[in-house]
Amino acid sequence: MVREFSFAFGLRKIEENPSSQKHQSRSIYRAIVLMLLTTAIIGLQVSRLVQLQLIQGQQNRDRAENNRIRPIPVASNRGLILDRNGKAFASNHLTRSIYLWPKEQPKEQWKITAAKLSPIINIPAEKIIKKVEQAINSGERNINISYEVNRDTFVTLQERAAEFSGVEVRSESTRHYPHGQLASHIIGYLGEVTLEELKANPEYQMRMMVGRLGVEAGANDLLAGKWGKRLIEVNAQNQEIGTLGEIKPQAGKTVNLTLDIDLQKTAEKALGFRKGAVVALDVDTGEILAMASYPRFNPNVFTKPMSQAKWQNLHGQEQSFLNRSLQGYPPGSTFKIVTSSAAMGSGKFSPYSLVYTSDSIYVGGISFNEHSGGYGSIGFRSALAYSSNTFYYRVGMAIGAQEIIKWAHKLGLGGENLNLLGIPATYNGLIPTEEDKRRIYNDDWYLGDTVTMAIGQGLVLVTPLELAAAVAAIANGGKQIKPHLLASQTNSPKMKPTPTGLKPEQIKMIREGMIDAVYYGTAQSLNDGTIPLTGGKTGTSEVIGQRSHSLYVGFGPAYQSKIAIAVIVENGGYGSVSAAPVAKQVFQTYFSKYN
Repeated sequence: MVREFSFAFGLRKIEENPSSQKHQSRSIYRAIVLMLLTTAIIGLQVSRLVQLQLIQGQQNRDRAENNRIRPIPVASNRGLILDRNGKAFASNHLTRSIYLWPKEQPKEQWKITAAKLSPIINIPAEKIIKKVEQAINSGERNINISYEVNRDTFVTLQERAAEFSGVEVRSESTRHYPHGQLASHIIGYLGEVTLEELKANPEYQMRMMVGRLGVEAGANDLLAGKWGKRLIEVNAQNQEIGTLGEIKPQAGKTVNLTLDIDLQKTAEKALGFRKGAVVALDVDTGEILAMASYPRFNPNVFTKPMSQAKWQNLHGQEQSFLNRSLQGYPPGSTFKIVTSSAAMGSGKFSPYSLVYTSDSIYVGGISFNEHSGGYGSIGFRSALAYSSNTFYYRVGMAIGAQEIIKWAHKLGLGGENLNLLGIPATYNGLIPTEEDKRRIYNDDWYLGDTVTMAIGQGLVLVTPLELAAAVAAIANGGKQIKPHLLASQTNSPKMKPTPTGLKPEQIKMIREGMIDAVYYGTAQSLNDGTIPLTGGKTGTSEVIGQRSHSLYVGFGPAYQSKIAIAVIVENGGYGSVSAAPVAKQVFQTYFSKYN
């Protein structure tokens, strides 16, 4: 009864208090709303986790790992290229480059970053986006978008690093050629490694620069060194916070050349802006002291990526990449040194033989002229001094083409020594045989071919380097030298001079004839007292439809000679007018330095 009363009392009490009932209903409603909100939030989080972990799981794991841990290739310092006295033709200097890490941002975010980055680094945003997309598609981890960043750009990027996630400024060693175009055909240039080269050379790295011409190419394995690698950890601000591992790079080795930088400068200055070449050799060792060619190019332009248009423009500039020191030219009267050697070496002529000269001779109904009215009966000494054509016409016919060919090779002509240079080169000369004429012209060899060959015309093509080597053989007493550019090869067994087979009295007669050419003959311009007496030989080679090429070869001093020189000036006319003065300037520098 008490229970019933209490229950009835409670119901009555509730019924008598409606405000309390209303408050309770509100509390229940709030609880339901809160529960629904909590459920929705948890559902969104679960949905996002499913998307991140399952749908985009692998991609995001890659991004997180790439953002936190980065493998950084560390370029090796390329070896120096020095002259014979330790002066640099090629060195390195420190630069800063900008790299991007494509996977650090989504593609859409890169568009925003590129728009902000573009005015700072002066590269169109479209170009940046294109590189990023190419890198993402190819799987490349980082890409270079700018070389040699200036100080202001570097400071700006450092101050605003937080805005540019995935943008890195990296210090690098860049090739530098302190003398610009000097000896460019010998030193060569660099180019970025190709995909084919990467596949063929596992030790190569992306964006590695390798030699493309000259010593840079020929000695690339020595100069390149080995790249290293650093595994680093970075924070969200793209700042390095630790090194996880490191393989140190190995610097390339220094390559010393036989070139003398002062002689090289003189040779190039003396040649000026005329197409041609200058070669100077040590007559005893075969060391190349100077090798100049014009037109030239500046190898510094190749230290950065180059557009196809710019590449084609460079290659179209007057064959700037052609090393004319290794280009074949008709040698003209300078070849009379070879014919003299062949005449005496064959045994058909003695050093004291006399040959009748005239204003011309007729062979096969064709007139072959002297450049003057003839000199009567003269010997080799006067024939060289005055450069008599009819003397050598008759000598050539007497000994035949085979003897001339034989002795040309004995003196170092014909391209046999080209592979000893230390640089990639293709032989462009020609000591012609009967087979060569049939192959080239589909014609037989006639006596007139021998006549023209005897004075360095017709099919004969000789490089300036070969002419200098032939002169060196006369200057050193009759030994064929091996021209080379790498100092490490000097005096090695491979470079040991070999006897030509010429006898001392034969060598003496040719030397005296060349000394007389300077003393009173066609090369008197070198006998003005400004340099010691030298020996030389002028040459003028005819070019159909153009002005003749100007040539000069010489050695010095006249006795106890140390240097041999060959010069060609394309379309320069007489050898005494254009080529001889170039040789004189090279002699002046040599004697002032090595007297």
